Amino acid sequence: METPKTAEFAHIGKSVIIKGELSGSEDLYVDGQVEGSIELAGNRLIIGPHGQVRANVNAKGVIVQGKLDGNIRASERAELTKSAIAVGDIITQRVAIEEGAYFKGKVDIQKDMAKTDVAKTAPAASSSAAASSASAAGGSTVAAKTNPTDGK
Repeated sequence: METPKTAEFAHIGKSVIIKGELSGSEDLYVDGQVEGSIELAGNRLIIGPHGQVRANVNAKGVIVQGKLDGNIRASERAELTKSAIAVGDIITQRVAIEEGAYFKGKVDIQKDMAKTDVAKTAPAASSSAAASSASAAGGSTVAAKTNPTDGK
């Protein structure tokens, strides 16, 4: 997936801290801190390299470059870049986990996200982990964890 131009996104800068429910109808780039929930059902979310998010996320597409502690529900695609540190479950149609990313949680690949209930997203505390990296294929549930050698 080509990295979107962040100039097209609303920005939360490095020095900004938000606690509570965050929702909107435009794409969002977070390089600051968010704690609570993020609801961007028809839009994209990028958690930048300095971003620290402790929230459940619901968006069309999610790219994690920084830290995320919470579940991802992406109706189209979720991506964890090599600098990502993510703890929580992912429900999406397509997933990409780059080598070097840290991920602890479950991945649930769903062919038709419109038929899936948002309330079925499990809490991050109940997630299980297993060793795996890369993508999963249609309709299956997999657990994935990639551990970088630098000890993140």
